[in-house]
Amino acid sequence: MTKAQLVEKMAKDAGISKTAANKALGSFVGSVTKGLKKKPNKVTLVGFGTFSKVRRKARKGRNPRTGEAIKIKASNTVTFKAGKALKSSV
Repeated sequence: MTKAQLVEKMAKDAGISKTAANKALGSFVGSVTKGLKKKPNKVTLVGFGTFSKVRRKARKGRNPRTGEAIKIKASNTVTFKAGKALKSSV
């Protein structure tokens, strides 16, 4: 499902305009992003799942084209763990 399809579905289900649905989706994404930046770096939606920020350590890797060893820098990434209700419905 694309963002446009999701906005269309939200607008239809809620009985609102696509513009309002797009603003609501934007607000949701922005709120999750802000929540992941603040401690405890976790956003939990009961029944749906939990978004959390995880720090990946620096590590060694290989360039698949040349086989040369390379250093991969430490980075932050986001993980999602599905909630019980979401798991059981899928």
